[in-house]
Formats: sequence, C-alpha cells, structure tokens
Amino acid sequence: MREAVGGGASKAMDKIVIIDFGSQYTHLIGRRIRELSVYAEVIPYDTPIDKIRKMGPKGIILSGGPASVYEKGSPKPDKGIFDLGVPVLGVCYGLQLVVEHFGGEVQHGHKKEYGSTSLRVADNADLFAGIGKSIKVWMSHGDAVKRVPSGFEVLASTDNSPAAVIADRRKMIYCVQFHPEVMHTEMGSQILKNFAIGISKARQEWTTESFIESAVLGISEKVREGEKVVLFASGGVDSTVTATLLRRAIGDRLTCIFVDNGLLRMGEREEVEANFKKLGIKLEVVDARELFLGALAGVKDPEQKRKVIGAKFGEVIMEFDKANGHAFGWLAQGTLYPDRIESGVSISKGPADVIKTHHNVGGLPANVKLRFNLIEPVSQLYKDEVRAVGKALGLSEAFIGRHPFPGPGLAVRIIGEVNEEKLRIAKHADAIWNEELKKSGWYPKVWQAPVYVGDDRVTGVVGDQRKLGYEVRLKAVNSVDAMTASSAELPFELIKRAAGRITNEVEGVVSVAYHVSDKPPSTIEPQ
Repeated sequence: MREAVGGGASKAMDKIVIIDFGSQYTHLIGRRIRELSVYAEVIPYDTPIDKIRKMGPKGIILSGGPASVYEKGSPKPDKGIFDLGVPVLGVCYGLQLVVEHFGGEVQHGHKKEYGSTSLRVADNADLFAGIGKSIKVWMSHGDAVKRVPSGFEVLASTDNSPAAVIADRRKMIYCVQFHPEVMHTEMGSQILKNFAIGISKARQEWTTESFIESAVLGISEKVREGEKVVLFASGGVDSTVTATLLRRAIGDRLTCIFVDNGLLRMGEREEVEANFKKLGIKLEVVDARELFLGALAGVKDPEQKRKVIGAKFGEVIMEFDKANGHAFGWLAQGTLYPDRIESGVSISKGPADVIKTHHNVGGLPANVKLRFNLIEPVSQLYKDEVRAVGKALGLSEAFIGRHPFPGPGLAVRIIGEVNEEKLRIAKHADAIWNEELKKSGWYPKVWQAPVYVGDDRVTGVVGDQRKLGYEVRLKAVNSVDAMTASSAELPFELIKRAAGRITNEVEGVVSVAYHVSDKPPSTIEPQ
C-alpha cells in the first residue's frame, strides 16, 4: 500500500511546524495557527532534523505531552531544531524540554497545577504584545521549573509557577507553561499570533482557496492517468466535500458508493441520492441491511460494534470491487483529523489512547488496506474547515450546516445490542428531536444533537394503567472542532415539547431525559 494521501499546502507556503509530544491539545495548536491564515503542520517528535530543515519552517512549536523530561525514555526532539535559526515556542512539556536542553532543571512539582489560574505578565513586548498585565490561563502540569537556564529571563509567573513564561530573545526561544491553544486561556490566540506572525514573520497565505487548489493538485499528481477511485459516501459534509474535490481532480474516474446498512436515520438514503444527483456525482447504492444487522446480533460492547461495522464495510467494498473487475486502485474516505485522534492514530510514534475506533480509520480490515491505496483529501482538516471548503466548492448552506452523523450510524446511539425495536425507537425519536430543533430555530445554533436509547426500562403510566417502557435520552452540544464540547443550554420548553411528542408518538417510550455532560469527561456520541 502506498502512503495515504491527504490535502496539504504548497511547498512554497510559509509554515509553522508543530512537533508533537503526545498532548491531546497538539491538534488545537495547529488549528489556532490556521485560524490566523498561517499554514501549520504537525510532525512526529522524532522527525530527523534534515527533514525539518527541508520543510523550511518560519517557526517551530514544541507541544505539550504526558511525559516528564527527567523520566527514562521520555520523548526528545532532534537537538538540531535549536540550531535552525528560527523562533521556537515551547508549550508545557515543550517548555521543560527547552529548560533541560539549555542546562536548567525541571523537577516534580510539590503542587500540581490543573485548570484556570491567573498569569501575571512582567514584560508586554513581542510574545505578550497587546495583552494586559494579568490574564487567566489554562494549566495542565505536574512538573515545575526548578532552575531557569542561563540567558533566559522570566516574562510571566503564577502563584505556583514563578517561571511560567521564560525567553531567550537572542536565540528567539520562548516558552510557556500554560496552554495558549485552549479556549480557556484568555488572549491565547493573540499569544499564538504574536509568535507566528510577529516573531516568526510567517505570511498569512493559508486560505480555503489555497487548500482547494493544493488538494486538487495533490490528488491529480498521486492518482495517475487511468487509475480509478472508489469512495464510501455517507452523504455527510466530509465525504461529500471529499467527493467534490476528487471529481474536480479526476472527473468520472471517481465512483461513489452509498451503503444502506440499516442503521440510518429516517429518509437518509433518499436524501443522499437526491443530493448527489444535484451535484452530478455518480453514486451507486448498496443495500446491505441484512448483512450489518445480522453481524450485530448479540454484540453489546460499543468498541466491538464499531469493529464489526468496519469489517462489514470492508466486505462490501471488496465485493463491489470484485463485481467491477477490480477496476479501482484507490479507496477514498472523508476522514477528518479528529477521527484520527480519537482512533488512536497518533502523529507521533508514542502510544495514543483509543477513545473510539472510527470505521474509516481503525476499523477497516487488513485485506482492504492491502488491496487499495488510501486517499483522504481532508484528513488534516477540522469540521469547521471542511464546511468552509464545502461553501467555497458551491455546496448549499443547508447542506453544509447539517449536523455530523457517526459512520457506524445509530449502532453507536443504541446502548447494548442493536435490535429492531430499539432501532425503530432511535429512528423515530431522532426524527422528532431534529424536527423540533429546526422548527424552533435552534438546529443551526448547536453542533450536534444525538438521541440514544438503551436497555433500561422505567415505569410509566399510559391512560390509567402502569406500563414498563424505554427511556430515550436527548442531547445537544456546542463545539467548534468536536475535540471538546459543552452541553447546549436549550430552552426548557423546547426540550419539554420534544419529550412530549416522543412519549406520545413513539411506541414503547414512556420517559425522556436530557443529557448535560460536557466533553470531556463525556464524548459527544454516547458510545
């Protein structure tokens, strides 16, 4: 299998290189930099210096990470990064790497510092230009700087971190103990802007149009003349944008297949067929409801369900390929960067926790990966960036604003075994919930609104009789990139109206609850 191909920036484009040491926030650094219209690229911590030099970064950011620099086997970058003559910003673990490298000392902190704290700024030049003397920042560390390296000065401090921000301006090295990339840090984007544009002098060349141009060119160069591509089309924004980019690059050598796995929302199949017809993209529908539902019988574990569904998608694509004379050399997917993070596909070679296996990342069987070259044009983008690309490609506002829907479908919104009764309830309740959100005007104001049902039975009263029935749970969250989310504070009347309809109209349901957990600790989808 050739290396998976994604979208990227022109080699001549100014870029900030982010070296990943395993932080769950690493991707957010890149996203915040891109919001400044500066291209950012995340690379593994053990990338050789020659490769980094060839990338021609305008600046380098060392990410946070779970390790301690004084531990044996802790990840370390090529020391040559400090000799490239470009500005360096160390974040959290990155700060500690710099301290150790330049002869300072890091020790286990007497008091861990997690969450919001007040940062006192002593020097408002360069890194803190345009920022006040005190801001709230987000800390997440258990180690602390015991001795600042020679040549470094302290720019800011907190009650628990006297050296919360240090710098050696002659070497253009800046380090912060907090996380400027998270939304909890006040003026965090300004700090990153000061580094990327003010200190590193990176030009603001990263735009939606430049991505489209680069992605189409990249596809054209990789998919050679005469080669064909098959794409799993879910009908969502991600796969549809992927299909549109591919069609622009290779024309009718693209074939999209839509798999009806029986786990779709009401009217999903018909809606997808109509949308692709409008776009003029060839779509073939495969009815595989019996295959998927049969394979899920008796399966209760959510991760196992995802793997079963991934395996069945693999069977479908292999059978489709066989029926078409093995004409396809490439398999395309609408994988996004958050999908790769949650599936434990780490940028670095260190271990990454698997939060959920996404069927288009970790769930495809080995024979599929060996049979096809994989192409994922939007795999380095976040949902909001994909929506911007879709808008630039001419997709309708109504389509671009559709809520994300999981690849495994309602299987991950049904707690426990998937059966016909719970599937019927999930479909009907989902249709009511989304209808009420749209009627009230709240649908475009929230990121996602799942409905889920489990095996719990609760006591209800129907007429004058006691009845044991299902409880449906409603959820709505706000998010920007799906990596973090907060529970949406919807009007109680809206929730109550949807709950009333569900208990009255969905047979077997006697109770409705509203889920209010944020991510973390919860995830957006229940499983």
